[in-house]
Order: sequence, then C-alpha cells, then structure tokens
Amino acid sequence: MESIAKQGAQAFEELISAAGLTEGQILVVGCSSSEMVGATIGKGSSFEAATELFEAVYPILQKRRIYLAAQCCEHLNRALIVEKKCAEAYGLEPVCVVPYPKAGGSFATAAWRHFEEPVAVEHIRAHAGIDIGGVLVGMHLREVAVPLRLSVSKIGEANILCARTRPKLIGGERAKYE
Repeated sequence: MESIAKQGAQAFEELISAAGLTEGQILVVGCSSSEMVGATIGKGSSFEAATELFEAVYPILQKRRIYLAAQCCEHLNRALIVEKKCAEAYGLEPVCVVPYPKAGGSFATAAWRHFEEPVAVEHIRAHAGIDIGGVLVGMHLREVAVPLRLSVSKIGEANILCARTRPKLIGGERAKYE
C-alpha cells in the first residue's frame, strides 16, 4: 500500500491542475483521519496520519501560493482553520476556538499547529475542495461545484471526492458564455 503522504501529494497535485487553481485561491480540505487509518469516521482519530498528510500537501500549496482551509469536525460546527492572511484577503471574520484531535479534528489541529498565524473562521467560499473520508465539504464551496475524478481514489483507506467551482451560467438561450 502506498503511504498517506504519497497518495495525498499525488491527489493534491492532480486536483490543483484539474481545478485550474491559481495563486490566492482557496482549497478547502475536509479530512477524517479515522477513515484514513481504516476506522469508522469519528471513532479512530489519528493525529499522526493527519500530520503525515498535512506535511506532505501543505508545501505543495505554499509553493503555488494557494490558501488551505482545513475544515474542523462537527464538534466545532465545521469551522475552518486558515492563515490570517487568507482571512484578511477574503474579509473572513475570525472566531475564538482552537481545534484538538477529538474536538475539531486531527487535520485541522495539524493545520493550526503548522500555520504561521492560524485563525478559525465559520464560513468560506472555496474555489475547490477535497473530501477525504466522507466529511462533507460542499457547504464551503462556491455555488456551482463541478465534480472531479482523479487517478487517486483513496488516501490511506479513506475514499476521496474532489470538486472545482465555476461561475454561474446566466442569461438563457440567447446568452453567449465564451
């Protein structure tokens, strides 16, 4: 079996390319570390697995200057951990909470511990997303989400689903879009 780091890096590289993400855009990541290690979501949190994934994929995003938004678990109402620069660039209002592995999620905790200036926010409209293990990131995407299929279908034991977003098509049958 391939490592979580290797699978994650490949998935993120493919997602960035397929979604056409550019500098300053946001990628939301929802991650069940439980599912990555073969347990049921919420029943086998692994900070080690989450950290392995984070350390493999965050440099990929940093190199391209793409913002990472790490979704917290349901116990924090799916709040997101972002860099303060992201919150400022998008006018996101910080809230007061610090994630922990069993109260916020292991991946969000890894982001909090690795980011330069982490803040938690309640709402975001990301340009693309990856759902690792069925944590439901759709609420954090822009309105028109387009599913993406990658060559990687799992990270660890967790199934992944990816999406990019596009502007709405409006205007009816006489409208021209390109």
